[in-house]
This record gives sequence, structure tokens and C-alpha cells, in this order.
Amino acid sequence: MTIKEAQQQVDHWITTVGIRYFSELTNMTILTEEIGELARIMARKYGDQSFKESDKKYNLPDEMADVLWVLICLANQTGVDLTEALEKNFEKKDIRDANRHQSNEKLK
Repeated sequence: MTIKEAQQQVDHWITTVGIRYFSELTNMTILTEEIGELARIMARKYGDQSFKESDKKYNLPDEMADVLWVLICLANQTGVDLTEALEKNFEKKDIRDANRHQSNEKLK
């Protein structure tokens, strides 16, 4: 699936099954909540925290997909073409960071 197809499929689901989009501010809050759930798993799986019984229901790929879903909702609501935005972001990074990481002693 391409990013464009994902944006179209999310829009179709929202406007049929979901009835309508939540407000942009609500979706921004939901995105923050989803990132927090992803952070919880990361802290327990890759960090120093241990899993609690209530954490075992969380699923890393599913939480990442939740973050992506809400980000796509926000892009659709605000008229952002995520394919175009990502391509422009690569261009920016190619110029800004062309030599930055190769000369970073911390990464060697």
C-alpha cells in the first residue's frame, strides 16, 4: 500500500464506518495518547522498565499502526499530501544533513 492509498483508505473508513472525523484538536490529543501507548511499550521492551500485567495487552506493531492512523487522519483533515510532504522532507535532510552524520564522532 502506498501512502496515498493509505490516506484514501483511512478517509473512506472514517467517512463511512466512522461517520466523520473528530476535530483536529481532538485528533491531536488522540495522537499524543497513542504515542504515549507506544512509548510505554518501548520503555518496557527496550528500556529499563519491566512489564506490568496491564501492559501485556499492548502490541508494538498495533500501537505503531494506531499512531500512523491518527497521523493520516490529521493529514487528511488539514489537506496534507503525506507522500509529497515526505519527499520534501527527504530533500531538506539531503541538503541540511549531507555531511552531518558522517562527521559525527559519536556515530563512529
